[in-house]
Amino acid sequence: MNSILIIEDEEKVSEVLTAYLQKEGYTVYSSVSGLKGIDIFNSNDISLVILDLMLPDITGEAVCSVLRKKSDVHIFMLTAKGALEDRIEGLNIGADEYLVKPFSPRELTARVNALFRRLGSLSKKDTFIFSDGNLEVDYEGRIVKVEGEEVPFTPNEFDILYFLIVNKGRVLTREQLINKVFGEDFEGFDRTIDVHIKNIRKKIEEDTKNPKYIITVTKVGYKFGGEK
Repeated sequence: MNSILIIEDEEKVSEVLTAYLQKEGYTVYSSVSGLKGIDIFNSNDISLVILDLMLPDITGEAVCSVLRKKSDVHIFMLTAKGALEDRIEGLNIGADEYLVKPFSPRELTARVNALFRRLGSLSKKDTFIFSDGNLEVDYEGRIVKVEGEEVPFTPNEFDILYFLIVNKGRVLTREQLINKVFGEDFEGFDRTIDVHIKNIRKKIEEDTKNPKYIITVTKVGYKFGGEK
């Protein structure tokens, strides 16, 4: 059974989310502080972290950075900060989705269910490995290497790169990438894909201004240009 960790200092919010998620059959852990949340994460097999940014001890951004250094676990960020710049910053430090308060517990539960449905369908895919001598992508192990060195990827970054590679030469629109990676019920903002692409390029491209692998097709979307 998928386990979820809620790191949220508002106990009433945490209790409501816990009740909704447990009703769906998930195992739920909770913490009102960032440091305790990290301890719970280290002691359990967690599939998803629901992380509030405003915590009493350390910031949610700091918690996210700690988790990202050791895991590619999915992270949903919760915050009252709704500005575009704040959302982009959340994605840049490793969040997979960004929910602005106030939000409906039903909405969050629907997103959680959609995430695990998507992960379930992805796990059924055949083994896939791409390698051109410089970039290597192992789907089964969800590992990306550049010049033989493993590079950390968030789950969504990995899936975006994977879908671009398996559709090599085909231009994928932002909408197509969102539907394939986030699901059709995703309600994020338009620049989500652009932010992830920028972060992926930083990790795999020798020259981000003249990318070899992820090519921008103006006014359309992106395509994978690496030779296999």
